[in-house]
Amino acid sequence: MNVRTICLAILYDGEATGYEIRKLSVEGEYSYFIDASYGSIYPALARLETDGLVTSRVEVQDGKPAKKIYSITAAGRSVFIQSLFEKLGQDEFRSEFLLFLRFATELPQSLVEQRLSERLAEVDAELADFDRLKQQHSHPGDAWVIDYGRTCMQASRNYIEAHRGELIAMARPDTGEAAAAE
Repeated sequence: MNVRTICLAILYDGEATGYEIRKLSVEGEYSYFIDASYGSIYPALARLETDGLVTSRVEVQDGKPAKKIYSITAAGRSVFIQSLFEKLGQDEFRSEFLLFLRFATELPQSLVEQRLSERLAEVDAELADFDRLKQQHSHPGDAWVIDYGRTCMQASRNYIEAHRGELIAMARPDTGEAAAAE
């Protein structure tokens, strides 16, 4: 899938401005699906409009700049659904956290423990975000996806909690020298 597809997916549910599409695809709930950069959204919307898959209208606002609102066309809906028939790519998972943990044996125990605690706090925040999303969405597909994501995050949390002592024990004992290097 590509940026065009994610734009069509967002518009499939209703009208949106370029800003709203960008926010949903880069840091919002659609950011879980594909990697869309800030700079790729507006060119994709322009191509979609040229291809007749979306339309736009300008809405004037009092005391603010006018905003361009995009809508998906019938052709855009058809192209979006057809794109879902294409073979799916591999899921991508990258993690600075895992790189850090890979080298935990070279680091002081206090730093490893600190990073594990930070990660647990991040996971807890993501779990709360999934709970918030679940309350906001009633579509059965949304509920299934949210539950899947929450289950994966909960498994991550459970694993870290159950095995954190093993990793901390693998790390180097703290010394005054190691603490000063941090």
